Amino acid sequence: MARGKLRIYLGAAPGVGKTYAMLSEAHRRVERGTDCVVAFVEHHGRPRTEVMLHGLEQSRRRELEYRGTSFTEMDIDAVLARGPQVALVDELAHTNIPGSRNSKRWQDVEELLAAGIDVISTVNIQHLESLGDVVESITGVRQRETVPDEVVRRADQVELVDMSPQALRRRMAHGNIYKPDKVDAALSNYFRPGNLTALRELALLWVADRVDEYLNAYRSEHEVSTIWGSRERIVVGLTGGPEGRTLIRRAARLAEKGAGGEVLAVYIARSDGLTSSSPKELAVQRGLVEDLGGTFHHVVGDDVPKALLDFARGVNATQIVLGVSRRKSWQYVFGPGVGATVARDSGPDLDVHLITHDEAGKGRGLPVARGARLGRSRIIRGWLVGVLGPVVLTLLLTHVAPEVGLANDMLLYLSLTVAAALLGGLLPALASAVVGSLLLNWYFTPPVHTLTIADPKNMVAIAIFIGVAVSVASVVDLAARRTHQAARLRAESEILSFLAGNVLRGETSLEALLERVRETFGMESVALLERQSDVAPWTRAGSVGPRPCRNPEDADVDMPVGDHMALALTGRVLPAEDRRVLAAFAAQSAVVLDRQRLRHEAGQAKELAEGNRIRTALLAAVSHDLRTPLAGIKAAVSSLLLEAIEEGADRLDHLVGNLLDMSRLQTGTVTPLIREIDLDEVVPMALGGVPEDSVELDVPETLPMVSVDKGLLERVVANVVENAVKYSRQDEPVLVSASAIADRVELRVVDRGPGVPDEAKERIFEPFQRYGDAPRGAGVGLGLAVARGFAEAMGGTINAEDTPGGGLTMVLSLRRARGRNPEPGIAAAVAS
Repeated sequence: MARGKLRIYLGAAPGVGKTYAMLSEAHRRVERGTDCVVAFVEHHGRPRTEVMLHGLEQSRRRELEYRGTSFTEMDIDAVLARGPQVALVDELAHTNIPGSRNSKRWQDVEELLAAGIDVISTVNIQHLESLGDVVESITGVRQRETVPDEVVRRADQVELVDMSPQALRRRMAHGNIYKPDKVDAALSNYFRPGNLTALRELALLWVADRVDEYLNAYRSEHEVSTIWGSRERIVVGLTGGPEGRTLIRRAARLAEKGAGGEVLAVYIARSDGLTSSSPKELAVQRGLVEDLGGTFHHVVGDDVPKALLDFARGVNATQIVLGVSRRKSWQYVFGPGVGATVARDSGPDLDVHLITHDEAGKGRGLPVARGARLGRSRIIRGWLVGVLGPVVLTLLLTHVAPEVGLANDMLLYLSLTVAAALLGGLLPALASAVVGSLLLNWYFTPPVHTLTIADPKNMVAIAIFIGVAVSVASVVDLAARRTHQAARLRAESEILSFLAGNVLRGETSLEALLERVRETFGMESVALLERQSDVAPWTRAGSVGPRPCRNPEDADVDMPVGDHMALALTGRVLPAEDRRVLAAFAAQSAVVLDRQRLRHEAGQAKELAEGNRIRTALLAAVSHDLRTPLAGIKAAVSSLLLEAIEEGADRLDHLVGNLLDMSRLQTGTVTPLIREIDLDEVVPMALGGVPEDSVELDVPETLPMVSVDKGLLERVVANVVENAVKYSRQDEPVLVSASAIADRVELRVVDRGPGVPDEAKERIFEPFQRYGDAPRGAGVGLGLAVARGFAEAMGGTINAEDTPGGGLTMVLSLRRARGRNPEPGIAAAVAS
């Protein structure tokens, strides 16, 4: 049986019209004679969506009992028994009620697809599993119901249902999405314009990537090698030279001219690892590309033009930006150059831009000779031994020992060739072999003083001499280089071992490490520089030696460490092969600096913790000592009916109570006694400390019970309400309302005061914090801190939100008890 096809309507947020679009598609298919069944669609009381269900066959649902409440879920067995061509399944990310066959609705959909039934479903972008952290950072809400990205990516068709944030908020305000009593809270929280804009961008980008996947898969499946210019992708070829910055900026301007343009910078490195590019310049260019919104790629390839074209065609690029060659005119005799080759082989579907720059025609410089690794003085000695040595040996053999014999003469000349190879490398050894063979032929091979060789045996001997000399010279040169490399690697390994030991032991200070860098590389001074941002000035985190640098540009050698740190050295220019060890030193310097700062911060934290411990103990002692005389004062003044003194004593008693509660919270001695109670029994009792006309109460008796500590809850409500009355306008009473949402009960305290900006909403819950002026009453800023501490001790939460129209709303969320079910109307709201 063929697998069914999945079509998904994707939206950025609830209410954009996914379900409406799905039902419209079902009506179109029914009109064409397709057998469609509504397996599960929830209209959530939206009249327009409910109307769209008319005329469509709906499958029966399965009823399930969970925690004393009845819920309905999709009956997958009924759908499979019905066997329609197309099934409509709403809310793909929905979590099924315990007792269902599958825990997730997308798993139900997988069963329908496996049975050969086509499925049309809906999902919001915030329910994709990979975007959970991103959505939480945007909205502040963690999505509990998610669907794996792979499920959505496997869909045969994904259609975006788009709506602007302004239009969606208008729909919300008109009551087309939520009930009127929830509109204000939704508009001021999840459905803020910034949230909706960010979610919409996420949805558009996800769908765009999905389209890219479709296009790449199609081109790969049909072996399409030509470039399809679906959008402008501009590849910038970099050489590591200073002209790269100009090319990157020019490519960025080209990308801005087309919608959705993309810049990809690529550096082609040879497979042998030899390069003439500047690592510092490449790091700067990489940062520039990323700042302009592009990406940087490092590709290995010996044939640079071919590798560049392969990369461009692989990413479906439409344009290539290259710089005019830096080679001088006489260097073109060796070939046309990368730019001309790429332009010739690019074909008609790939445009190539050659950009002029200041470095054009100035030359690339000659590569460093391999022999330079042996040292200049050593190479000179090798040439002297290889060229002058055979001449001196000839004089000695002709005047001092003329009868040594041809075989011994060859061995003596061969020894000079080996000596030249040991000192100067291969080229002096080859020169010694050539000079030695000519002198042997002229002075010691009959007939002498001519280059003619009479005896064929001598001819073979001379040929063997040359072959042996060249072979021995090559082997000796290779051995000398390997010895040099081994010695260097040994030195590097010792240095890296030293660094690794310091990392494990944590012994070296920053100054000691910088001094080790100065000694290792023989530099005059070393400085570790850092800055806060790309435009901030550089500062020295540590330095050794006289006259350390203040900027990386002033150094003879600088090694970047991350984006805003660099190791700067003065004294001489280091060869490229030393930069590997220098990079290890630079990375270790950053680690040592971070360790020093963390150690300092840990010391400060320890001092603060000790101070907090002392303050907490003092707070507890003072609170207990103050409460005892206050009780006596209250008893005395109550009998004398001194109302003013009694009111002041009550206020002082409330203040001391908050101090004592804060000390209990900080010492962890709060032990709540959880019981199941009704909110309408506790909330009125908590309003005794505020004027009667200052609070408007709306706590329905039909609310479910909550699992709380009655005494703690009363203190929480009293502190929050008193704070709201203190800051609210005199002509606007504070509204205290409650409602049930899923497995929670929310108590909202709404005032019409000046409100609190977003950056201060968390700070007002800290101890001894007061925001603005309190025109009525007094306090030290402990009320909200105590309220949050008690709420969290009972398993609840308390947060501050903006009141639509101005003001502040405190939302106290409590756990619903299991002892009593809500009324039918409330149960329906919870189920939705």
